Amino acid sequence: MGQGLWRVARNQQLQHQGYSGQGYLSREHGRRIAASTVSTASQRKHAQGGIDIYHLLKTRKSKEQEGFINLEMLPPELSFTILSYLNATDLCLASCVWQDLANDELLWQGLCKSTWGHCSIYNKNPPLGFSFRKLYMQLDEGSLTFNANPDEGVNYFMSKGILDDSPKEIAKFIFCTRTLNWKKLRIYLDERRDVLDDLVTLHNFRNQFLPNALREFFRHIHAPEERGEYLETLITKFSHRFCACNPDLMRELGLSPDAVYVLCYSLILLSIDLTSPHVKNKMSKREFIRNTRRAAQNISEDFVGHLYDNIYLIGHVAA
Repeated sequence: MGQGLWRVARNQQLQHQGYSGQGYLSREHGRRIAASTVSTASQRKHAQGGIDIYHLLKTRKSKEQEGFINLEMLPPELSFTILSYLNATDLCLASCVWQDLANDELLWQGLCKSTWGHCSIYNKNPPLGFSFRKLYMQLDEGSLTFNANPDEGVNYFMSKGILDDSPKEIAKFIFCTRTLNWKKLRIYLDERRDVLDDLVTLHNFRNQFLPNALREFFRHIHAPEERGEYLETLITKFSHRFCACNPDLMRELGLSPDAVYVLCYSLILLSIDLTSPHVKNKMSKREFIRNTRRAAQNISEDFVGHLYDNIYLIGHVAA
């Protein structure tokens, strides 16, 4: 049912058999160790805010019984900590045994927010009969619908009151969600440029090296497979956002959004040149510096050289 529960049950079994790091002890020796452990734990209850081991040992079943520890006999905070390691499927299975514990709203709220970091409904007063377990099922259903048809998926979220009909709210939802199919998302953002604008402004590129910032940007907003108007739009929006996040650096280097645009295109072309198996004669560092400074003359040679080194060592910026 999950590695967390398995480890608890396995530790109980090993303690019952008198197992130690050096091998199997005799049962009598094992009983003396267990008695010593209980005595020591009872003297150090809640030491440094830790789990009360004394109460944990008290809940062990008798020697004739084996199996999982009954979570209902543990302190509630310990039971919820164990269940918090389960995914939605395992938590549903756990509810067949520990219904009150596994259906706790805090557990399902954590599952929702760890998968879908932002939803409009999180910031609203919950309607009558609201349940985070039900919300999880709706979010999962909506994500599957989005991955088949993005427009229908967004409409589903709005119909359930999960998302507001606002480009900014949709952008926040996309930015904080990792379950959406990136190919469908790319199609959706190409059609919804208003959502794309708000999504770009959610990125913070402050104090990031240009190639690393570009990689982060394309991890959220995937580049198209071919050059065209959409790729140019993405690079333009990135260039303006990067300059807005680093005004002091731009003044120090003498860079403008147009110059950053040229550098981004140069980095993408260099990435393809260095990583493609079809290109036999790779571009040298000297050639990259010469070609880039020819397009943007105010850029220092050292800065362009560092850009080349980054691509050479780390790899593609738009993979």
